[in-house]
Amino acid sequence: MFSNEQNFLSWKVSGFGNAPALLFETLESTHSLMKAKASAGAIAPGTLIVADTQTAGRGRHERTWDSPAGKNLYFNILIPLEGISLSSAPQITQVAALTFAEVFKTLQDDSNSLGLGNTTIGKVTVKWPNDILCGKHKFCGILAEVVYAKCADGTPRPAVSMGVGINVNSDPADYAHLGRAVTTLKNICGQNINREKLLQMLVANLERAIGQFRAFGISPWVAAWRKMDQFIGTQGTIVVNNRCTDQNRENGAGAQRKKGRIVDMNDDGSLRFQCDDGSVETVYSADLEI
Repeated sequence: MFSNEQNFLSWKVSGFGNAPALLFETLESTHSLMKAKASAGAIAPGTLIVADTQTAGRGRHERTWDSPAGKNLYFNILIPLEGISLSSAPQITQVAALTFAEVFKTLQDDSNSLGLGNTTIGKVTVKWPNDILCGKHKFCGILAEVVYAKCADGTPRPAVSMGVGINVNSDPADYAHLGRAVTTLKNICGQNINREKLLQMLVANLERAIGQFRAFGISPWVAAWRKMDQFIGTQGTIVVNNRCTDQNRENGAGAQRKKGRIVDMNDDGSLRFQCDDGSVETVYSADLEI
C-alpha cells in the first residue's frame, strides 16, 4: 500500500462484479458524469468512474471539494439497488463510510507500528452520518444520490450514484483557504499511499459490504460505528435543512442550528440528539458539527 504507483491511466481497477472502470485525467465532476451517463443508459450497473483531477468537485450542499491533480482519489460508483429498498438507500453512504474507515484505520495502525504515523492528530473515526475524520480533521467525504439508470429495454431502474473524495497524498496546507479542519492520509500515515492499490481495496471491500447490507441491513454497521465513534456524549450542533455553501454556511437560508449533546446512533442509522433545552430528537438528515 505504501509502494510507488504507476501512471494514472495505466491503473488496473474495476467496478462491482468486474464492471468497467472509466479513467479520466481531468473531469468537471465524476458525480455529474455518472448521473448523465446513467440517465442516458450509457453505463452498466457497478461501473466506476475515476478522475485524476476535478475542476468543479463538490461535496454536500454544494460545498467546494478541492481536487488537486496527481495526489488524491476522486471517484463515483453506480451501485445497483436490487434487494435494497429505496427507503434504505440513504444508509448505503453510512455503510460505505464505515467500510472505508476500517481500511484507513488499518493504514494508520500499520504506519504507527512502523513509527511513521502522526500520533498527535487523533484516531480515524466516522462523524455521523458519513464524514470520515482523523481526530476532528476531515479527509474523506461521500456524496450519494438515487438516479434512474436506463436499462437495455429502456426501462429506468433505481441505483445509487455514490461519489467519494479522499485527501490521500496532498498536504493539510493545501486546504488552509477553506477555513475548515482538514487533513490527509499522507499526514496521518507519515508516508505516501499508492492510490491505485488503495482504490482497489476500497472498491472490493465496499462490494462485499453492500452484499452484507442486502442480507443483514444496517445493524452490523451501527454496532461498528458505536465501537469506532469518539463523539458519543460530547457536545455538538445539528444543522437541519442546511442549504448553506462555504460562503454562507453561518447564515444561509434554511439553516436551523440546534446545540446539544450526541446521545447515540439509533438502530436504523438515525442520530439521537439531546438539545440544550432537554428535548431529545431523532435526526435522519442533517449536518453534525462537533
